[in-house]
Amino acid sequence: MKRLTEGRRMFISIMLVFAAYAIVFILFEDYDRRFIQSFDEASDWHLLLFSIVVMAGLGWLLHGYAQRMDERIGREQQEKHNQMRRELTQNIAHELKTPVSSILGYTDTILDSPQMDEPTKHKFIERTNAQARRLSALLTDIATLNKMDDAPHLLEHDRVDVSALVMDIAQESEPALRGKQMCLKNCLPTDIRINGDAKLIYGIFRNLTDNAINYAGTGTTIEISAEHKAGRWLFCFRDNGTGVSAEHLPRLFERFYRVDRGRSRQMGGTGLGLAIVKNAVQLHGGTITASQAAGGGLQFDFSLPAC
Repeated sequence: MKRLTEGRRMFISIMLVFAAYAIVFILFEDYDRRFIQSFDEASDWHLLLFSIVVMAGLGWLLHGYAQRMDERIGREQQEKHNQMRRELTQNIAHELKTPVSSILGYTDTILDSPQMDEPTKHKFIERTNAQARRLSALLTDIATLNKMDDAPHLLEHDRVDVSALVMDIAQESEPALRGKQMCLKNCLPTDIRINGDAKLIYGIFRNLTDNAINYAGTGTTIEISAEHKAGRWLFCFRDNGTGVSAEHLPRLFERFYRVDRGRSRQMGGTGLGLAIVKNAVQLHGGTITASQAAGGGLQFDFSLPAC
């Protein structure tokens, strides 16, 4: 069924109210009559005809206004969509420029220096490989967001064991955690089951974990907990690291938004991780917020539907 526009809803609502008022007024003529009487006077029919003419005229005026209102809203939405597209395209081009320039710089240096010693050449190849991996990660994240934006109906819905999934992520992240002397404290119950897309749910917890590893700071602790309430699992993902100032919190989920651009690129982030997290949570009918954790650090609270 086609969804009614704002203008159409306004038009229908006003016309229904007017029609109800006209019917009551015609049938009872004034406020003193207590019951319905048949039209036995010419004035009754004249009143009926007058009401129909007024209603038709009002309907014509309102219909034209509703059309203009819908056209204005449509133009505003299209302009907003185009602006977002332009900004996204500019951001993507900007983010792609850095790894591509690095790859070209390293490979050009190798090609232009046939006498380069093997240790230096190997170092340049390693740096090229790192930039290529960063580029690959960026393209993968862009593809993931496009999939969620353009084809949410293609997402799979299975019974996902979140408890086991988070344990796997903890094991996968162990080298990175150990390298920064960090600790991941898994306080999740052992029976969490979510009805949703396994890849996206994995992406939620993996991106939050990677974000904490990259930015919480050395020697910090990550803690993941959850409680079941009203058919949903309410998750809390927090760290006791450096956190971010309050002014940045509302924009953390924006695509390519970075609190510290230079530092973020050094950490290898794509700038899309938290945007993927928010979209994935919302596609599962949940909500997510970011706040300053008690005692310092960053905290994410989000919900997912229980099986």
